[in-house]
Amino acid sequence: MKIKVGYLLTSLALLFTEIIIALFVNDEIVRPYVGDILVVILIYTLIRSFSKTKIMYLPLFLLAFACTVELSQYYGLVNFLDMQDNIFVATILGTSYSLVDILCYFIAMILLLVCEKINVSKAITS
Repeated sequence: MKIKVGYLLTSLALLFTEIIIALFVNDEIVRPYVGDILVVILIYTLIRSFSKTKIMYLPLFLLAFACTVELSQYYGLVNFLDMQDNIFVATILGTSYSLVDILCYFIAMILLLVCEKINVSKAITS
């Protein structure tokens, strides 16, 4: 398996950024909105690090995945599973539903599609 180093380094940088945001940022913009956008991009770059080929609809799949996680918050999946005291599960699945989060995931998907379009255009013209 060949690892795409650029995507992997981007994933690590985004993970580090997400950790810094989680630990040290407690504002009304970066933590709730930028963090949600970055997490979708982080998952994307991590998957692309290990995929042999471009996954054409990956941004759309990630949007669907993120919305599914958000819907699980709406329906209280963490509480239903009685795992609200498990900090790891509660952090990963989340506990508070927000339509704004879905908007952030959509913005991330658009950013990914635009960036990939730019990368494809560069490859064609090179």
